[in-house]
Amino acid sequence: MKEFTYLVTDELGIHARPAGLLVKLAKTFPGTTVTVTKRETTVKASQLMKLMNLGVKKGDEVKIAAEGPAEEEAIAALEAFFKENL
Repeated sequence: MKEFTYLVTDELGIHARPAGLLVKLAKTFPGTTVTVTKRETTVKASQLMKLMNLGVKKGDEVKIAAEGPAEEEAIAALEAFFKENL
């Protein structure tokens, strides 16, 4: 399992547009499970409504993890995504 922590700097946090893009990205790594954790709540990044229900706002710290055959590629792509979009 590969993971990283990220402090959200976007004014709106994880709102509809970046959440949708994140779901799309997470689904491009078949067989690899991507999760987002805020405090004690962990959801799969491929499930839009659950991701939105995390209520991630500016200043929140989230942990992103990838586990599976493409975890190296997934974590690199996700880290770049978070830096560019959130």
